[in-house]
Amino acid sequence: MPKFNFIERNDTRFNSVNWQKLGFGKYFADYMFVANYRNGKWDDGKIVPYGPFEIEPSMMTLHYGQTIFEGLKAYYNVKGGINIFRPDKNAQRLNNSAKKLVIPEYPVELFIQAVKEVVHYNKAFVPQKRGESLYIRPVLFGNSNVLGVHPSDDYMLIIFASPVASYYEEGLNPVKIKVADNYVRAVRGGLGSAKTAANYAASLLAGQEAKKNGYSQVLWLDGVNLSNIDEVGAMNILFVLNGEIITPSLEAGTILNGVTRDSVLHLAKSMGIKTSERVISINEIFEGLQNGKLSEAFGAGTAATISPVGILSYKDNDYVLGDGKIGTISQKMYDTLLGIQYGEIEDKFGWIIQVN
Repeated sequence: MPKFNFIERNDTRFNSVNWQKLGFGKYFADYMFVANYRNGKWDDGKIVPYGPFEIEPSMMTLHYGQTIFEGLKAYYNVKGGINIFRPDKNAQRLNNSAKKLVIPEYPVELFIQAVKEVVHYNKAFVPQKRGESLYIRPVLFGNSNVLGVHPSDDYMLIIFASPVASYYEEGLNPVKIKVADNYVRAVRGGLGSAKTAANYAASLLAGQEAKKNGYSQVLWLDGVNLSNIDEVGAMNILFVLNGEIITPSLEAGTILNGVTRDSVLHLAKSMGIKTSERVISINEIFEGLQNGKLSEAFGAGTAATISPVGILSYKDNDYVLGDGKIGTISQKMYDTLLGIQYGEIEDKFGWIIQVN
């Protein structure tokens, strides 16, 4: 399987990991992949020890934010080996983000190969406990050393890994979400559909204020009228209205084309559950809560997988969904996704790539 040059190191970070309390993004595995774009082309790339690297104060991304990233996971297969979940979708989305930020695309097949090798060389860091996984973080950024607002000439792609547990402390327990009614994150024609640092920087203030008041995340509304639902800070949002799964459309280009979102929609259709991608007003959601037609809501994202929503707060009023408990469809999606990811359920969609 190995294709890229491999630089070996004898020591390991394994013993520094608190395997009983992983948290999320606290520990990092031994090896990472690095490729450089110079003179109009990508080099061959290599697997190197995880660790610091030098940058100059004039490195362009520090000043102009020309950086994109991805997030995907590898799972311990209960039948042996390690499963990587839909890396092709992440490769495609990375390149879509690259177009938005005038960054050279990275070949999809090389991306998948690099992810496989990062997992292979870090396989000791793949947790075997259900609900835990090896989180994989590709990040691609401009690294020319020059001042001036224009695209970088040089770029670096790094892919590293982190053994993780649940993204939220609540685990699968329903989370409390604050609807943003004073801040906006993205607008039509902007960077909302790109997985870029700017989107997350724009979310920090509202997210910090929400957490101070006991909420896990912010639910963003459209950036023009603050009336239609976009997404949650770390995941897409889906609602069950009259037994149908509804979720905001990608058409406006203000939300991320989530891999887990896409997987849920495919699973729902295979289960005979009606789905719809469309404009959803915040008023429609609260009307559904009041008349009992809205039965549940859940977030979908790589980090959290499925995260049921127990409370929506809007204009200083808390609204309880489903008695504050996980809904039937949310639970079914969670169980099915994890079953496929851990090899407990047959993968009928061709989503899994296995690494030995």
